[in-house]
Amino acid sequence: MLTYQQALGVILKRYDVERRVQPPYAERVWRLDRVRELLAALGDPHQCFPSVHVAGTKGKGSTTAMIASILRASGYRTGMYTSPHLHTFRERIQIDGTPIPESDLQRWATRFQPLLAARPEVTVFEAITALAMAYMAEEKVDVGVYEVGLGGRLDATNVLSPEVSVITSISMDHMQVLGDTLAQIAREKAGIIKPETPVLSAPQRPDALAVIEQIARDREARLAVIGRDWRWEREGQQEADGQWLTVTGPSEETQDWAALYLPLLGEHQLENATLAVATAWQLRQQGMSITFESVREGLATVQWPGRMEVLSKSPWLVVDGAHNSYSVEQLQRALHSHFGWDALHLIFGAGLTHQPQVLLRDMLPIADEVIVTRAGHPKASDPRQLQEHALGLGRTAIALPTPLQALEHALAAAHENDLILATGSLFLVADIREAWFDLQGLSQPPRDPPGSY
Repeated sequence: MLTYQQALGVILKRYDVERRVQPPYAERVWRLDRVRELLAALGDPHQCFPSVHVAGTKGKGSTTAMIASILRASGYRTGMYTSPHLHTFRERIQIDGTPIPESDLQRWATRFQPLLAARPEVTVFEAITALAMAYMAEEKVDVGVYEVGLGGRLDATNVLSPEVSVITSISMDHMQVLGDTLAQIAREKAGIIKPETPVLSAPQRPDALAVIEQIARDREARLAVIGRDWRWEREGQQEADGQWLTVTGPSEETQDWAALYLPLLGEHQLENATLAVATAWQLRQQGMSITFESVREGLATVQWPGRMEVLSKSPWLVVDGAHNSYSVEQLQRALHSHFGWDALHLIFGAGLTHQPQVLLRDMLPIADEVIVTRAGHPKASDPRQLQEHALGLGRTAIALPTPLQALEHALAAAHENDLILATGSLFLVADIREAWFDLQGLSQPPRDPPGSY
C-alpha cells in the first residue's frame, strides 16, 4: 500500500487547475461527464446518501460547517466536504467532524491509482471530489454536505442531486474564470440549482438575485431568500467570544427562534447562520428529524478555525483568511464590531492569484504597522514584492521571510491593548497558527509532510 505522502502525490501531482493560470470556465476544461464516468467506475457512491450542496463567493465554507454541525447535533452521521484546508489535506473530507484518517486516505489512493492513471484528464479537484464521495459511501453517512470548489455549474460537485441547494453571498471573484460581471458570476453559482429542488439564497445584490430568481423559476425550484423570507436580528452586544441572534422564518413554526449562540464572529456570520437554520428547517420539512434544540446545539458547537479566530486576548491576536476585497470589507467591519485597540499590527501574506496590491490597498488604512511575509506554500507571494506594493501605496512595510519571524516581531512590538491581525490568505493563517502554538508550547495540529503540495 502507498505511504501517506505517496497517497497525497497520487492525488495532488496531477493537472491542477487551482495552481495554474486559470482558463475560461468552459466545458473543455471542467467536464462533469468526466466526473460522472469516474464515479460510475466506483459504483456511483454519490447516489448512496442524501446531500446538501453549497455554492457562493464568500461564506460557503462557514455555512457548510454550520449545516454539518446542525445535522451532527440532530444525530445524523454527517459527511462534510470543503476546500481548501488549513493544516492537512485530510481536513477536506470529514465525517462527524473528524478528518479522514491517514490510513483510509492511503487505502483509497491506492485504489484510485490505476483509475486515475487511465484517466489523465481528471483534475486534482475532480479526483478529490470522487474520493470524498466514495469514502462517505463506504462509511455509510446519513447525509453529506458539500461545498462547491469553484463556480458551481461546472464544478465537480455538481454531479450531486441534493435535497437542498444553498447559495451564499455572491461577489466579484475569479473574474478571469467565471466572468467579469456580477450577473455572469451569479449564473455560474446558480448552476447548482436543480429542477424542483428547494433553493436557499443569502441576500444578494439586485443583478445577482435577478439571475438566481430566473434560474429558479425556469427549473421550478422553490426559492427562499434571507432578508426577505427569513430574517435575523442580533441579540445583545457583539463580544470577542461569539454572538447571539434570533432567527425568524416564514411559517408559524419558525417564528422567533431566539437566543441562538454562534461562536463565529462578524455580522456576515449571522447571515450565514440564518442560511444554515433555513436549510435545517427545509430538511425537516422533507422528513429529517431536526429539532430547535439540535439547531441551537449545532450552531453553538460549530468549529471553523482560521476565520476571524482569536488566538490571544492580551494583546489581541486575530487570524482571518480574507483574500478578496469583499472579505476584507467584512473583516474590517467585524474587527470594529468585536474589538477595540490602541494600535493595529498587520501581518500580511497573500497568494499569487489573490491580487495582493488590492488587498493591501484595502487593509493599509487601519494598520499602524505593516509586516509582510511569505507562507510556506508554493502559491505564496514573495514578501519583497509585497513590500514594493506597500511602498507604491505610500506605506513602509517590514519584510520578514517567515510567518514565525513576523509573529515574533509583532508580539515584541505590540502592547497589551494592541491588536495583531494576520490575514491575506489561508496559507498565512495556517502558518501563523502553527507559529503561535509553537511559541505557546501547545500541541500542533496534524500537518502534512513538507513537499506534499
